[in-house]
Amino acid sequence: MKIICIGSSTKDIIFPIADGVLMETPNDLESQKKIVFELGAKYQVSQGRHEAIGGCAANVACGLARLGEEAHCATRVGADQSGNWIKDELEKFGVKTGLVQMGPDHRSDLSAIIAHIPSEDRIIFSDRDSNERLEIMEYEIKNVGSQWLFLSSLNGNAQESWEKKLDKILALALESGMKLIFNPGQKNIKSDPEKIIEAVRRLQVLIVNKDEAIEIVDKLPKIEKDSLNDEKYLAEKLHEVGAKIVVITDGSRGAWAFDGKDFLHVEARKEKVADTLGAGDAFSSGFIAAHLKGKNLEECLDWGIANSSSVVRYYGAVEGLLKEEDILK
Repeated sequence: MKIICIGSSTKDIIFPIADGVLMETPNDLESQKKIVFELGAKYQVSQGRHEAIGGCAANVACGLARLGEEAHCATRVGADQSGNWIKDELEKFGVKTGLVQMGPDHRSDLSAIIAHIPSEDRIIFSDRDSNERLEIMEYEIKNVGSQWLFLSSLNGNAQESWEKKLDKILALALESGMKLIFNPGQKNIKSDPEKIIEAVRRLQVLIVNKDEAIEIVDKLPKIEKDSLNDEKYLAEKLHEVGAKIVVITDGSRGAWAFDGKDFLHVEARKEKVADTLGAGDAFSSGFIAAHLKGKNLEECLDWGIANSSSVVRYYGAVEGLLKEEDILK
């Protein structure tokens, strides 16, 4: 099945670190855990650095291609060494790169990531330039002849806001009959929740983590504030808005899905974690691939969990992505 993944791509450089002091700061509701390093000190990378492709659209496209779908990636990179490297990595996974835009007047996006070994968590330092300049090329996208669009977090700039880019995608999908799958970014939700709600009305599948689901539902009229921690309530409200299938993830607690009839939950698998980076994208590609293959809701959840459980055993967002025969095992 053809599917176009629209959004970000980056080169990730990952530094596994065993040092650093963890601090609990429960009074800071938006940042309840912190890590402290000595200012001016030098720390040794514990297991060698790792370089991998990143960015939600690129990660999901790689996962879908690995699972046998014809995945196209509509993203933007710089006309530089990193941009060529990103394009080459996509092609190694079998992703179609005809929609990858390369610009000479900006740099490819880059992320430096501290993977903290003791906590099995990470901190990401991102430098965004090229993906803020991504253009929605309606004719080129339509010309692929895909029935599906996967849309990840959008970036904007002074020339064109992310809201205008989203409007173009929604109009294109409506005109061409393409079905939309949306995994909005937290910054999109925080900056313009009404625009996200407008998009949810048009979706075949909405994929969000629990915090993002709470933020969206909290902006809806006539909600029960005391129910915002209830996954079933969140899924039902988002389905009422218009999304035919609502998927909510919550890290080690697993994932939930609701299609208006069945409300299902699948537990996360207990794996030795090297790096949680890309776990959500791996889940998305597993769930979406199963959905495109006509699997039922429970199987879609199982495919997502299997894929994400494999990826967290490795550093980076794409190593460990499964093929269909691996998931079936």
